[in-house]
Amino acid sequence: MGELILIRHGETEWSRSGQHTSYTDLPLTAAGERQARSLAPLLADRNIGLTLVSPSVRARRTAALAGLGSPRVTPELHEWDYGGYEGITTKEIRRTRPFWNLWTDGVDPGDDDHPGESPREVGERADRVLAGVRSAAEGLGGADLALVAHSHFLRVFIARYLGLTPAEGRLFQLATGSVTLLSTEHGYPVVAALNLALPESLQQS
Repeated sequence: MGELILIRHGETEWSRSGQHTSYTDLPLTAAGERQARSLAPLLADRNIGLTLVSPSVRARRTAALAGLGSPRVTPELHEWDYGGYEGITTKEIRRTRPFWNLWTDGVDPGDDDHPGESPREVGERADRVLAGVRSAAEGLGGADLALVAHSHFLRVFIARYLGLTPAEGRLFQLATGSVTLLSTEHGYPVVAALNLALPESLQQS
């Protein structure tokens, strides 16, 4: 298997403000579009055999602007379902739950369509995606495989790739519009690069 290329979508209004965003389908901001376009030269020399993308507008737009043609929309790449915390910042949550931590406490339940997910449930979903990725990679002849998705889900995915618990995704901060590379060294899974991005001064409108 080649390397796994993880791409967090570009900035949205809520990623900028710190509001938890799972199913709310926000577009990229102008800055988010610049971030997404700036990924193209970082990916241009990669041999990417398959791109999987979250169904959200922000992820699909990022993939398009980054030059990733014909991505396969993959529902299980959606962001952590924040349930009752959708659209709410950590600061606001901690007004009533001072020691709240997403990685260990999960979220308050939402409605029937978006009940929320526990860390364990997100980890199980990441495991299913990882199994699918490994199966798909067998037919790619060593080419890389790209995932375009969301911060918290991708952080859990990294943790599970490394054999860590879902909660240990807290160790990997992912910036908007950035690239992370997962690889192997001597047969062991490793993070080869984290948060690759062009400096803002080099991003073109």
